[in-house]
Formats: sequence, C-alpha cells, structure tokens
Amino acid sequence: MTYDLSSATASREDVLASYNLGAQTLTMRLPIARFIDMSDVPNDGAVDPDEVSQRPLDKNHAGLLAQYILKGLVHAAANLRKAEGKDSSHHEEVLKVLGPQRYYALQPIVVNLPVTMNDLKPQKQVNPAGDEISLRIGVSHSTLMWVVDGQHRRYAMNTVLDFLRNVRATQAYPKRGSLFPGKPGEHIPPAEMEVWRDALQLALNYCTVTIEAHLNLDAEQRRQLFADLNNKGKSVSASMAFDFDNSNPVNVFIKDTLMGEGILTAPVVEKDIVEWSNHDGSMARKDLVAINSILILNKTNPRGAVPSQVDKMEDTARRFWEAVSSISGFGEAKAKLNTVAAQPVVLKALAKLTYDFAMSKKSDEVALEELLDGIPNLDFSHNNPMWRAYEMTAAERQKKLPGLSDYLPHDNANRDLGSTDTKGLMRFGAKHNDIYPVLGDIIRWKLKLPNRHEDEAVENAA
Repeated sequence: MTYDLSSATASREDVLASYNLGAQTLTMRLPIARFIDMSDVPNDGAVDPDEVSQRPLDKNHAGLLAQYILKGLVHAAANLRKAEGKDSSHHEEVLKVLGPQRYYALQPIVVNLPVTMNDLKPQKQVNPAGDEISLRIGVSHSTLMWVVDGQHRRYAMNTVLDFLRNVRATQAYPKRGSLFPGKPGEHIPPAEMEVWRDALQLALNYCTVTIEAHLNLDAEQRRQLFADLNNKGKSVSASMAFDFDNSNPVNVFIKDTLMGEGILTAPVVEKDIVEWSNHDGSMARKDLVAINSILILNKTNPRGAVPSQVDKMEDTARRFWEAVSSISGFGEAKAKLNTVAAQPVVLKALAKLTYDFAMSKKSDEVALEELLDGIPNLDFSHNNPMWRAYEMTAAERQKKLPGLSDYLPHDNANRDLGSTDTKGLMRFGAKHNDIYPVLGDIIRWKLKLPNRHEDEAVENAA
C-alpha cells in the first residue's frame, strides 16, 4: 500500500530518532486518548495465531493500574488549578478518598510500528542555529502501533477514559466498574463533576505517555522483544517496594501509626533473620504488610486498598498491635526461641480472627473484646500442647485438649501445621494460607470464642 503522507489521511508527529542496541527506534509522546486511538494489542482475536506476541490480559491488574492513573490525572488537575490560582479543594477531597501520594508517572510503552522509515518520509527539524532537534514523520491513520510492552497500561488508560466519559455524560457513577467509591446512580454534585471534567480534559489533551517505537518487526522479533523486556529486568524485593511505597494506605498506617507512634515494639527489617538463635525480635516488612492486610482488608496483600478501609479498622488495628506487643517475649532478643507469636503465621491467625469479629458478616463485639483482652495472656510458649494438636491421635487430643476437635476442620484434608524440632521448638510450616485459619480455630477454642464450624454446620443443615 502507498501512503499519501501529504494528505489528511496521515498525522504528523515530531519524534526523536535513536538506535537501541543498534536497532532503529523512534521516541514520541502522545496524549493518553490519542495513543489509545493509534494503537492495539497483538492478542488472540486481534491478530492471527501466528502473529500473537502478547500474554493474556490480566483485568484485575489492569483495574488497579486504572485506579492509579485516575489518581494521577486528578493530582495533575489539582496542581494545574493551583498554578492558575484557582480553588483545588474539591480535587484534594477526591484524592483523599482515592488515596493520594507524592508523585505519579507511567513508564514508556514499547510498540511496533509496522512500516519502514522510508514509509514515514521523515523530515529533519532544526533550531535557528541549524542543529537537528527532531524528525517529523507522517503516520497513516490506517497504521496501528502494536503494543509489545504495556498492554495493561493501555487497557487501564482506556478504562479511565470510559469511566470519565460515562460520568461526564450521565453525571452519576456507574453501577458496575466504577473507579470511584461514590453512590452508583446518584447525581454527582457540580463541584465534584468539575474534578472529573478536568481529569478528562487532561487525558484528552495534556497528560502524555512516552512511546518507544520499533519499526517493521516480524512476529519472531516482536516475541523476542517481549520476552527480553519482561524477563531481563530484576524485580524489586517485596520489603523494599513496601518501604518505598507511600501510596498504599495500609503501608501508610504501618509507617505513620505502628512505627511512627511506637505502637509496634518489634524492630522492622527488610529481610527476616533465618537463624532463630540470632533473632533480635525484629519483623520482616513483607510479613508486617501481609499481617496488616489480613487485619484491615481480609486479604493477604494490600493491593487495591483505599483510605476508607483503613479508617474503619484503625482503632481496632491499633488495639490489636498493642495487644500483640504485650505478648511476653515479643519484639525482644531471641523472640523466636521464646514465643511462637514471633512467627508471622501466628500473627496472621490473630489478625484474621480480629477482622472476622470486627468487620465480617458474623462480626461479634463481645468476641472481639474477649480476643483482644485475651491475646496478652494467651500461652504462646513452644511447649503449649495445642500447637501440636495434629501430631496427636484423636484419643490423645481429647484427653490433653478436650473439646478442641469440635473446633477443628471436619474434612479429611492434610493438616500439616509444622513440627516440633529436636529442641522442642514448634516450627510452623511455610504454607501460611493453609495454616493460619486452623491456628485461628485453635485460638478460638482456647479463648472460648465462637466456633466457626458450628455456624457452618447450622448453615449446611438449613
């Protein structure tokens, strides 16, 4: 096909020409909405099977990115209004709900532009001194940029645009897929609508994404580039990522409240100390985040948390950590030798119980008080036989721990909680998600709290 780049069928773009490890590339910037219109993703359904060069889309991941991009647009709109001397208070209120942070940015998106440089008919752009500053190219409106790295960012941007356009058209939040926790279908006040109109205007015209375009790659080259971009980078450790991230409200609660106010008595470290004899009472940050995610969100990670969730649980979460910090030996030198409460899986069990009694459909204020009052006095020593309930026969368990069997799961699944080592220390296993619910059952029995399996039996009978 011959492109007539002088006609209205082509758009003119100013780009920088580079050589990425010798490969000719073009770097450009486009407003978010324009990039969406000019690009697509080589997934199943969009291209023939032998042309596919992208993984399947993870909509949950893209949804979290959409929330991040929306926050970034509102933040940008607020800063722009401040620079113009206009009131930005409503923008700040929206950001409080979304969960503000100090800085926002999206990494460049890598695409394949399926044309040659000659097809683009580049023209050098020079400054008054005659120095080349850029190239001006013409891209046919029928030519799509195929995303090699960045499909989730693209999907997220499109989700944000759909949300903002829908809100502008209806002046109400959608009943499904809303990116803001407003009441669905209820008329949005004018001041709040101003926030969303500003955000949409920026997405359409002002906020840009950087594009690195590779030229005329075949399927094998696109797949190699995708593999290299996604496999040769080194992931940041979970602890460092949590330490640096001030956008997530669970992280903020940990830093500002638990650590900042000294409620948590255990030192926080980036990496757990494996050798128990050298343990200084510290907690690995990744474990602290996981425990608080269960405590506040009833999830094993803090992704997608919003400030309102932390606000609802803050007082209870404070009391939880005050109770935990009162456990004998917790946060002290050689803590893991002296108390099983120094093992994160035990704290996950306590956190789950706290959430269930405080926030679940079966919340129970009396049980919550009994739990929080009982934690400091519970026997968390290694020689407490209840931690070894599954090492006993049914008869032994009934004799040493009468009534506990009624609290334990009634299925026949393998319940390997861990084992006692040669020194008599109870070492719980690594499969925390399987273990901590059962430890919660054991603690329920010990503190005479409601038996969750009795509730299940009643429901099944009904």
